[in-house]
Amino acid sequence: MQNIERRILITILLLLAGGAALMALNRPSRAAVVPGEHVYMADIDNWRQTARQQRVVTPYDFDLGNTLYQLPLQIGAWQGIEVPQTSVEVLITLQPEQYVRRRYRLPDGRYLWLSIIGSHKSKSFHPSEICYSSAGWQTNLTLHGTRLPGGKLYALQVIARKNSVEHVVLYFYLWPDGQRNPASGTVLFKLTAPVMPDATHTLALEDDFIRLFFQRVLR
Repeated sequence: MQNIERRILITILLLLAGGAALMALNRPSRAAVVPGEHVYMADIDNWRQTARQQRVVTPYDFDLGNTLYQLPLQIGAWQGIEVPQTSVEVLITLQPEQYVRRRYRLPDGRYLWLSIIGSHKSKSFHPSEICYSSAGWQTNLTLHGTRLPGGKLYALQVIARKNSVEHVVLYFYLWPDGQRNPASGTVLFKLTAPVMPDATHTLALEDDFIRLFFQRVLR
């Protein structure tokens, strides 16, 4: 009888531990960060949680209670300039609350575009490959992981080709916590770079840029 009671007690403790671990996975851990750092949930899908969801640490504030335009134009060796979205069709379709669009350039001439969309409405987001396909580009969709201390920050990777032009796109979504409630705000983080000189080097360039914004992955 004592053995049976002991087994029941162990089973209950294991279930409680498992529940606590699941709750911790869906909740940013503030104990693991220091003042001035922010924790967000990052994932490759806006509609459902995937196995690639990660908690990431950044020195920058992506909360929609503030303006996303406060993100730096000068970051590392990169110098950015504002390139506002002027397409009326895009703005009407997405109805974003905040839309940051910039071109960042290195001293050696290499460059990329950063697009950040912030909204409390799900309709403000759609897969980037849809825009390319509707404009006549051929696209190839895969998964890419940027290695950070603690793990990888995953993004969807789009290789888009049209005539002699080729782009490499990386994008993922951010939420304030694991609840992923649209009412709390969602942010799309997207990089677009022309292939220079090949996709491998271009991806490495985008990886370096991402690491300037995101410091590490929390386990």
